[in-house]
Amino acid sequence: MQKVGPKGQVTLPKHVREALGLRTGELVETVLTPEGALTRPVELRPRKIDVKSGSRLRKRMCGRGGVYGPFKTASATCVR
Repeated sequence: MQKVGPKGQVTLPKHVREALGLRTGELVETVLTPEGALTRPVELRPRKIDVKSGSRLRKRMCGRGGVYGPFKTASATCVR
């Protein structure tokens, strides 16, 4: 059993942190389930970016006039 602190904080017991492999500074998330609140580790994974689809989107936006400057690089401008 744990007490909720004045800022809504709860300390995870040592045996729970060890079982989950959590270390100081790692992220967890809490979600509501029908049974109550579930706190679980968050694994951050780098997103894969499809450069070609980004280029197509930029061209589409330029064609619609949806891109405005100033631009930091010449490659960021719309070529008409």
